[in-house]
Amino acid sequence: MPHRIAMNVLTCACLAAAGMLSVTAANAADAAAKDRYEAAQKSAEADYKASAARCDDLKDNAKKVCAEDAKGKEKIAKANAEADYKQTPKARYDAAVTKADADYSVAKLRCDDKKGNDKDVCVKDADAAKTKAYGDAKVMRTSRESAKDTSAARQDANADANKADYKAALERCDALTGTSKDNCVTDAKTRFNQ
Repeated sequence: MPHRIAMNVLTCACLAAAGMLSVTAANAADAAAKDRYEAAQKSAEADYKASAARCDDLKDNAKKVCAEDAKGKEKIAKANAEADYKQTPKARYDAAVTKADADYSVAKLRCDDKKGNDKDVCVKDADAAKTKAYGDAKVMRTSRESAKDTSAARQDANADANKADYKAALERCDALTGTSKDNCVTDAKTRFNQ
């Protein structure tokens, strides 16, 4: 009987030690993840400063595009670092939206170098790309929740992207006249089921 009691005490002691080791390992993993997150944040800031410095030599709209691109890349890197650190669907969604917004800002600034219908088409294309990216982000987020929600989100995203692509196609038609324009509009309506 004393032998059995000693075995139980040893077993309990081993289990307690194993539990403490797993808690210590989890804390170490959390600390390592936080260190990676903080390093990624600092790296994003350093990359931004270096990129922004390269923009100083540029002029006019090229300088604006360069600066906006540098800011956007910093925001994207920080959002991705946060998504990697938090490991949540919301953080991944936020990172995807941050990328869409940054890409959109740069694309719209690039459109400023164009004139007339070319500029209008460029803006519509930027709008369409942003709409698609937002839809993809929403689908990605809902895919973690349920298949039914994912299907509905995918349908909504496809419908929104289709509308945005249709608007961009119509804008391209505005550069045409007469029968060519009519054919272009008819083709766009057929292609995008409008």
